[in-house]
Amino acid sequence: MSEEMVLAQMMGQAEQAGADLTTLRAIAEEAGELGARRALEKLGLGDTGASKDMGELRELLGAWRDAKRSALKAAFAWGGRMLAALVLVGLAVKLGFPGWLK
Repeated sequence: MSEEMVLAQMMGQAEQAGADLTTLRAIAEEAGELGARRALEKLGLGDTGASKDMGELRELLGAWRDAKRSALKAAFAWGGRMLAALVLVGLAVKLGFPGWLK
């Protein structure tokens, strides 16, 4: 059973017991906000500078991804050049280029 279903069932039982639905919704909303604050505190993101820290981490992660992409492109370009150089050396040997130097 999902959390939404459990919460809806509990609110239904409380309403049947005589609780006001508006009050129950307000309590559920406050409980959700309190739980979210506790979770952020446990993660170390409960202070005022957390949003700035998260922005910096996102920026750093973006820079890391860009660097990784650039390194991969450079590696493929380098590999392509090496392959082309090997083909040229192979052709030169096959066509007898060392004999031309004599």
